[in-house]
Amino acid sequence: MTTLLRNGLVYDGTLNPPRTADVLLEGERIAAVGANLTANAHQTLDCEGLSIAPGLIDAHSHNDFFYDLEDAEGYYKPFLMQGITTQVTGNCGFSVFGVEAGSPHAGKVGAGLFRARNAGGFAAFCDAAAGRLHVNLAPLIGHGTARIGVTGLAPAKLSADELARELVMVEDAMRGGAFGGSLGLMYEPGMYAPRDELVAFARKISDYGGILTVHPRANSSVALGYPLLSKPHIELALDEVIGIQRETGVKMQYSHLIFVGQSSWKCLDTMLAKFAAARAEGLDIAFDHYAMTYGASVITVICPPWYMALSPEKRKSPLNRLKLRLIIDITRKALGIGYQDITVAYISDGARQYEGRTVAEIALAEGMDPLDLYLKLIDLSGGEGRVYLGKYYNEAILRRLMENDLSLCMTDAWVEGMGVQNASAYQGYPTFLLNARAWGVPTERVIHKMTGGVAERFGIRERGHLAAGQYADVTVFDPNALKVKPDQPDFAPEGFRHVLVNGTFAMRDGQYVTQRAGKVLLKR
Repeated sequence: MTTLLRNGLVYDGTLNPPRTADVLLEGERIAAVGANLTANAHQTLDCEGLSIAPGLIDAHSHNDFFYDLEDAEGYYKPFLMQGITTQVTGNCGFSVFGVEAGSPHAGKVGAGLFRARNAGGFAAFCDAAAGRLHVNLAPLIGHGTARIGVTGLAPAKLSADELARELVMVEDAMRGGAFGGSLGLMYEPGMYAPRDELVAFARKISDYGGILTVHPRANSSVALGYPLLSKPHIELALDEVIGIQRETGVKMQYSHLIFVGQSSWKCLDTMLAKFAAARAEGLDIAFDHYAMTYGASVITVICPPWYMALSPEKRKSPLNRLKLRLIIDITRKALGIGYQDITVAYISDGARQYEGRTVAEIALAEGMDPLDLYLKLIDLSGGEGRVYLGKYYNEAILRRLMENDLSLCMTDAWVEGMGVQNASAYQGYPTFLLNARAWGVPTERVIHKMTGGVAERFGIRERGHLAAGQYADVTVFDPNALKVKPDQPDFAPEGFRHVLVNGTFAMRDGQYVTQRAGKVLLKR
């Protein structure tokens, strides 16, 4: 099947300005890009007034956890409808593969946010995903997953034998074609790993020429687990990351550079200066960021680990409640974040009345102290409720990050089975495009950050650019018809006309088309 996209404004995925041209697709590949192409195509689509770009690439995703669901298509459809054709998965220390055979801990993979149904080795994942994918997946192996496969969520230091078993799973994935690995230093069990284990993991990724993505130990000026009297904790966390990179030489991607809480916003200049200094030193480090000013988290996000480790009875102890209140109040005030900045996404089927409301609103309506109300929601959800935490950014920070040469675009979002959705899963990338226009950022620059720039950064070959020989992942949109609705999180954005995955339509003439043309991409 040949398809000719005629007379569109072509953004080729580089930083080059766009040009009016035709794009000829033959099967899974791009056959040619140029002006006035002549071909006996099976179908010709008039793209005058439309922009033609490479299929958009999500630099930070967790959508490997949904591919084997019976209703998996619903978890990928919103991403396709915003032009995303490839997602980098296995971030924040968690992948659906990397668990040694016969592990009794396989069911614990997922950080409480996700659930791996068939966690095993890398080859088994590739085989199981073949023919089932709606988007392309570029997989990373999660350190947390590999560690869980050996000792579960146990906090103890690994023995030499246990560490060797963990690294066997890393080698298995890297030899199989994983693009790299990830650390999740804010989640169990990654938070328990001593430095020598983190260094060993990073070095193994580096040995195979992979990239290491890192969810740092802190994303705010104050974080639980750090001494209060120190420089901002977000800076300490970046220092730790850079220290690991210096020791191992690994190529590093700092995941979701955010500044949680208003008091953290003052750290922007220092953090960007640290990245610039590391690059000047010769370290290969960059970062990615959101389009929205908030992000998703588990409801226990504000509770210290010692409290969550207590039995339900001990949590109700007046002394423990007092200790918890003091810690949380001090942390909230130091951060500049309040209960009005925490919105409930989902608690339980029997507590749907709380969804979409802030903790402050619910507490006022029920005549309760906000912390007591919050702890009630934790109990009602069994500690597995979900919230959206605000004040990750303000508009000025979003603009600075987009303008920075080291930034890439991502969603870090997934479709929730129930409750309030994360708008980033539905309209994150058109929001980037609209923001770029409003702020005077050249469109080719932001498209590069969501196509060729991501492909180059992660080593994804033959994708991310519109050029002969590349795979036919293509997004066609009307720049003048782009529309999002931030106050309606699951709104399907307007303006996207055609989306193709490996030459197969996933959207045509603005309508979604069912397909399973996605692939597990391998690093070669």
